[in-house]
Amino acid sequence: MDKASEAILALKPVTFHNKQELNPKGIPQFGLVAEEVAKVNPELLNEFLKEHGTVQELKKEIAALTPTVKDQAAQIQKVSAQIEVTKPAPQVVNNNQ
Repeated sequence: MDKASEAILALKPVTFHNKQELNPKGIPQFGLVAEEVAKVNPELLNEFLKEHGTVQELKKEIAALTPTVKDQAAQIQKVSAQIEVTKPAPQVVNNNQ
């Protein structure tokens, strides 16, 4: 773990902007220069690339699921409102006989 920490700390993050079609809002991105990572620890680059691929897949999956989740939330809210309307009024019982 010490060697991995040293390798990570030796890397210098950079800020960059992707092409307009990849990043229409022009939000700055942060990352590492692959050539520098390869010099410090080539195995780290492979691990980083695997994790990056996983992150990209998860982003796509989240984007695909988001509309469904929003639709389900709206349906739940609608049903909850209907249940509230059809709930019988509480009844008061007089126990003083």
